[in-house]
Amino acid sequence: MCNLEQFKINLKALKQDETPLQWELDDSFFQQLEGAQLQSGSLHVSGSIRKAVGFFELQLHTVGTVEVTCDRCLDLMRQPIEADLNTTVKLGTEDSYDDDVITVDETQSVLDTAWLIYESIALAVPIRHVHQPGDCNVAMSEKLQQLSAARSSDADAQDNIDPRWAKLKNLKVK
Repeated sequence: MCNLEQFKINLKALKQDETPLQWELDDSFFQQLEGAQLQSGSLHVSGSIRKAVGFFELQLHTVGTVEVTCDRCLDLMRQPIEADLNTTVKLGTEDSYDDDVITVDETQSVLDTAWLIYESIALAVPIRHVHQPGDCNVAMSEKLQQLSAARSSDADAQDNIDPRWAKLKNLKVK
């Protein structure tokens, strides 16, 4: 079971140097996040957080696979993912997330990277996910082929135009 506490970074406890970060994500990570659409995967996250004067630089690189539904056959498939997250973190009076700057409440001074990592993974998933040719569910592919053929024959039937309109189209060509 994944403990989300490991993704919390106490910013005030960081040294002036660069602090390396590394996590292995599995199915339990996705299941612990409330509201996550992705539910399964195997990923490696590596990176660092560097303390500078007045701010922190967070850089993370994620590589691995997540399970998504194939748009064509509706079977689960493994989608390769590679994502980078580069952001600036500052301490302030309240928590806020603006573009590439995250402000963390100075009284708490804890940055929770779990949801940031999840969002970078979710944004790296392509809009269209389809198996490689030949890997789709055979029964579903055959059914899709049958329905596509039936739909195209309906389109051919609609191409028959009333002869009166066909004469008008000829005027347009001249």
